[in-house]
Amino acid sequence: MKNIRNSVKAIIIQNDQILLTKNKDDEGFFYLCPGGGQEHGENLADAVHRECLEEIGEKVEVGDLVYVRELMEKDHDGMDVSFHQVEFYFSCTLVSDSPTFEHVSLPDDHQVGVEWIDIKLLDEIRIYPAELGKRVKHKNVESRYLGDVK
Repeated sequence: MKNIRNSVKAIIIQNDQILLTKNKDDEGFFYLCPGGGQEHGENLADAVHRECLEEIGEKVEVGDLVYVRELMEKDHDGMDVSFHQVEFYFSCTLVSDSPTFEHVSLPDDHQVGVEWIDIKLLDEIRIYPAELGKRVKHKNVESRYLGDVK
């Protein structure tokens, strides 16, 4: 039996910028909303709090659930779903008026930093999912089921 993994993400927008984790792989830099896997017995809001402390080193206030995205990857023969993750994107705000992002405790494997990105530039960077970048750029942050989008 294959399991479905729940993941939470924080959408933090301030002064026409979005806060993202900066990551690096063989293709260069890419960006993600801070977040990660929900632990057994942990509610979604608590998972957002914990993941933000781990990845950006800051406390957040968790707002509304604005997107639900499913990520399904096929195995090598393309016949079976080898990985299935449901991502819950919450609108969040930073608790601190002057965040430092210095106390990152458990960054993701590819994470190399935390960066404010001007929303106008979201189509010029590699952000996952790209659909999220398009929606944020066009100020389309409202409750929506996105399905399996790239």
